[in-house]
Parts: sequence; structure tokens; C-alpha cells
Amino acid sequence: MMTILEAERVVKRFRGVTALNGLTLKVEQGETVGIIGPNGAGKTTLFNVISGVYRPENGRLTLKGENVTGLRPDEICARGLGRTFQIVQPFAQLSVLDNIATGCLFGMNRKNKPRSLAEARLKAREYLGLGHLEGKGHLLAGSLTLSERKRLEMTRALATGSDVILLDEVMAGLTPSEAEKMASTIREFRESLHLTVLLIEHNVRLVMGLSHRIVVLDYGEMIACGKPEEIASNPDVIKAYLGEEWVRRHYLA
Repeated sequence: MMTILEAERVVKRFRGVTALNGLTLKVEQGETVGIIGPNGAGKTTLFNVISGVYRPENGRLTLKGENVTGLRPDEICARGLGRTFQIVQPFAQLSVLDNIATGCLFGMNRKNKPRSLAEARLKAREYLGLGHLEGKGHLLAGSLTLSERKRLEMTRALATGSDVILLDEVMAGLTPSEAEKMASTIREFRESLHLTVLLIEHNVRLVMGLSHRIVVLDYGEMIACGKPEEIASNPDVIKAYLGEEWVRRHYLA
């Protein structure tokens, strides 16, 4: 497989606090990589550095073989990387359809990229079903439930046409049934669009079921990386994050 995304020895500090401490991560094309760890471990900071929201003090970021270190978020998106945010941020006064259309308009540079709002709206209609938002295209984004807003933000990221999608806690705050449905949706679009997916998630059971590989962060460093079953039995991960009770309930029951 080809390495589609790489972070090499990335360092990010905030007022003397090291959020990422020389982190190195390679992601292969078509992989789904789950990123877990305690609060403050550096997970969202990693996404912000990869997507251009933050510029690292040191290190190098490569997307599809191109050095994208220091590029703006829109420049990185134009090269094929879309994302969601931990706090959902739809354009509340725009319709669901027009929210998705913005992803079509301002996404990855590609041959069939829409050149007008009318073209973008036509393209956006194709994504409504993918995000299970059928029949909601005319609604204002601000009127949606939390689950629907999360689906909208995820669908807008997909509409950029990106090859790599970063999902930041898209299941947080959802009911168990909503979270299961969200996980199923991620599987659907991952397979139908042939995407590479990185997801941050505290619902460890679901993220392990979705991921080919799990990366565990703690204090800005990678303390483990491997298949879900390897991570579930890793003593360092159990001590730092999972806890013995979680392992007993989910893997030893």
C-alpha cells in the first residue's frame, strides 16, 4: 500500500506546554486509523496540525507525497484532506443543501469540481443520501438535532471530494443507537468512496470495531500503535487509558 499521509517528528507547543512531542505517524491509503487517549493527550492538536489550523514548531507533514507543512487549511483541503470539528460548526442560517454545496465549491481541486452555486447544489444532492439526510435539504442547519448536525458536518467534509477525512469525535454526545448508526454510516462511505479515514473517538468499542489500526496518544506522544486486539491487551494502554474494568467487560467477558 501507498503512504497517503505522514507526520514526521511533529512538535507543537502552547506557551511552553508541549502538546505534541516529536510525533511520527504514517497512514496508508485506504486505512481507517483510530486515535484514542486521555483528554489532553494531543489528539485534536494532531488533527489541527495535519489540517493546517496550527503550524508545528518542528517536523514535516506530507500528503500524497507533497510537503504540506505550514499550508493554510484551504490549501490543504484543496490537496485532498477534509475534516470535521469536535464542536460541530454548520452554517446555521444556510440550508442543509447549501452547507453541503460549500464543501463541493471549496473542496479538493479536481476535474469535475463545480464552478457555480447551481452546479454545487446539484452535486450536493448526491451527498444527502450518503449522510442519511434525505428529505432535509431544505431545512436550516440551525434547526437540526445534534445527531443531524454531526451528520451534516461529516457530509460537508465528504463533499469536498477529499481522499483523506479526519473525523473528530463525531459520535460524542449521541445516544447508543445514534452512535451505532453513525459508525455504520462511516463504514458505508468509507467503502463506497474508497477513503482513508482518521478518527478521534472516546467510544473505544466502536472505534476499535471501525479501525484497521489504533494509535494511542498520551502527553503528546504515541505510546502504542497496532491492531485493535493488540491495543486492548497492551499493559501501557490499559494503565494510561482503557483501565482493567473496560478490558474485562469488553474483551474478557
